[in-house]
Amino acid sequence: MRNEYFTVIEALLKEVEATQGENITKAAHLIADSIMSGGILQAFGSGHSYAAAIEITGRAGGLIPAKAIKEPAMGAYESIEGVGALFIKRSDFRKEDVFVLISNSGRNPLPIEIAMRVKEIGAKLIVVTSLEASKQLSCRHSGGKNLWEFADVVLDNRVLFGDASIDVPGLPVKVCGTSSISAAAMLNAAILEAIQIMVKAGYFPPVYMSANVDGGPEFNEKLTQKYADRLYRL
Repeated sequence: MRNEYFTVIEALLKEVEATQGENITKAAHLIADSIMSGGILQAFGSGHSYAAAIEITGRAGGLIPAKAIKEPAMGAYESIEGVGALFIKRSDFRKEDVFVLISNSGRNPLPIEIAMRVKEIGAKLIVVTSLEASKQLSCRHSGGKNLWEFADVVLDNRVLFGDASIDVPGLPVKVCGTSSISAAAMLNAAILEAIQIMVKAGYFPPVYMSANVDGGPEFNEKLTQKYADRLYRL
């Protein structure tokens, strides 16, 4: 018997491809424009959403001018208002950057306060969220807006309410989250299109070569030097 998780993921990815193509392309243009203007991609996810943030930062085949915003508590205080505002005081946010914020619910103050800062400085914001679920959830920030309401582009992960997807007889809860896979697929698709846009524009996209390929470390070193002051600071 086939493992049901594969069936669920295949259906989810087909739905994402069918419904999110236009927004993926919009996100790709924001990313390409930022890189070609001297900015970097910054990605943040609280808790398990951090998996999607590191999916598009610091890896072979990905953009070199891209970094994950690392929050030390890993989301332990994401529901407490003021934590995000305090955290971002130490962060290097610039107008020419493009930001990707990932939150399945989009209701907690931590990512919302990061989004507020992004919009304050005038940078572009891509939000990955479960859009229909987030629209039904009350905001936990006093401002009253969930994360998607700050976005220039929303990538809807199309997952079931609550993320877990599979019923197991005898259990009162569903099992197996799907949002990380959906987010990774959409974001990698956007990165691919962004790279294609840059190449078409005659701009050489700075992309990591695998460090396990002969010549990879040397290739990467030449390109990372340009962005060292941005990638290795908070």
